[in-house]
This record gives sequence, structure tokens and C-alpha cells, in this order.
Amino acid sequence: MALDPADQHLRHVEKDVLIPKIMREKARERCSEHVQDFTKCCQDSGILMVVKCRKENSALKDCLTAHHKDPAFYEECKAEYLREREEFRRTGIPNKKRLQKLSSSM
Repeated sequence: MALDPADQHLRHVEKDVLIPKIMREKARERCSEHVQDFTKCCQDSGILMVVKCRKENSALKDCLTAHHKDPAFYEECKAEYLREREEFRRTGIPNKKRLQKLSSSM
């Protein structure tokens, strides 16, 4: 289903809040190895994590920042948001509830 170019106008909240939220979630998935390394280091280090986990924290931040600065990644997340918005406008059911209904019917 192709998106109507006239329907791709984004409101301020969509550009500055909703799409960045999708970007954070997808970047966290794509950087999951770094997230796991940092989490494990923090769990193993206790209160010394600030000092002991600098390398893992730095690697995680670098990975997340690379995704956030990638224009192609932004466009991918924007397209995903527009598809979800179009589906919501068509059905009136938010994506979260639609996914819950699908999983409960299986």
C-alpha cells in the first residue's frame, strides 16, 4: 500500500516526539549487544559501575548516536510511523491494541 504524498505532512509532536520514540526503540534493538554488555557490567560492578563500565557505556552511546544521526534510519522510522498512522486512521484501532488482539486470537 503506497502512502499518499499529500498525507505525509507531520505535526510538530510527530516529528519531535513520536518518530524519535520509534528511533530510540529500534536503535535499542539494533544495539542490543551493547545494551546487554553495559547491563551486565553494571550488574557485576555495583556502585563502582560509573568507573568500571565506561568502555561499555561509551560503546553503547556510540552505537545509539550513530543510528540517531543516520538520515536513512530517520526516513525508515518515519515511513514506519506513517504506515502505523494510516492504519490507525483506517481502522481506528491503535497499533498496540491491534497487536494485542492479533496475539490473543492465535
